[in-house]
Amino acid sequence: MKALVYHGPGKMAWEEKPKPCITKPTDAVVKILKTTICGTDLHIMKGDLPDVTDGRIIGHEGVGIVEETGTAVSSFKKDDHVIISCITSCGKCEYCKKGMYSHCIDGGWILGNLIDGTQAEYARIPYADNSLYHIPEGADEEALVMLSDILPTGFECGVVNGQVKPGDTIAIVGAGPIGMAALLTSQFYTPAEVIVIDTDENRLAVAKTFGATHTINNTDGKASENVMKLTNGKGVDVAIEAVGASATFELCETIVAAGGHIANIGVHGKSVTLHMETLWSRNITITTRLVDTVTTPMLFKTVQSKKIEPKKLITHRFKLAQIIEAYDTFGNAAKEKALKVILTNE
Repeated sequence: MKALVYHGPGKMAWEEKPKPCITKPTDAVVKILKTTICGTDLHIMKGDLPDVTDGRIIGHEGVGIVEETGTAVSSFKKDDHVIISCITSCGKCEYCKKGMYSHCIDGGWILGNLIDGTQAEYARIPYADNSLYHIPEGADEEALVMLSDILPTGFECGVVNGQVKPGDTIAIVGAGPIGMAALLTSQFYTPAEVIVIDTDENRLAVAKTFGATHTINNTDGKASENVMKLTNGKGVDVAIEAVGASATFELCETIVAAGGHIANIGVHGKSVTLHMETLWSRNITITTRLVDTVTTPMLFKTVQSKKIEPKKLITHRFKLAQIIEAYDTFGNAAKEKALKVILTNE
């Protein structure tokens, strides 16, 4: 089969790889129909995640058709139409029993990280019964790709961890796909104001259409001042970091109100500065999290009912064989006006 293979920082190739096969009775092999590129994949390509080794097939999102199942798989069979979760869970270990699937002792985020992933014609999915979801007939595949990762990530790591409440003023720092997912799902809790901060004017315009009450272009570096003006000097109840950079995390530290939350979503490849000299007395809660995907079934229902429409995040479509071009587009998001790309295996 063909697959997108990582060969070290800045190096990738669309090349021949062996088609995956069942290695454990709990496995399924899935033919990929649609997949996408995540901001985390860009971090991998920069070398920010050293656990990803030369030769790894990248990708952890997608929908497909079950090609084969192991003898212990009971909930899925050949030709079933499925969503692939970015998180693999055995369902039995102490972490899975706590709902912390991201820390499953034999799973977690391994697809496209510690084992071969979904930016390929086929993928092996461990613990298929707990790591796949059935797709009903007639469902929109493109919208459901967003349930693999970005919607549960934005919701769980940003909105739930940040404890967004009705009437809150929240700020989302970073208007990429994950920030937009946090924006969409934050509205479940009817915050009074949602401020979205970025340096990309196109993404800020899109954020307005998705429900942002205010947008701030931080090209001039004055986002903190502008947030304080909007909040009468108080700051925001919840600051959601959706980039994974020192500057954006420190911005969250400057705009959070006393008693507020900083909810980190971004993947950080480098250290950040924690300004305890200003935060120690302010009753601030800082949370970190890797998505557990425990909310995927609920989010699935909201997508099916069109209460939220994540398909609107899709700006570009490519054939899977055009994945190198798709990476160029996604990696130059401001120039290309890109949010989420969809890759179709034809």
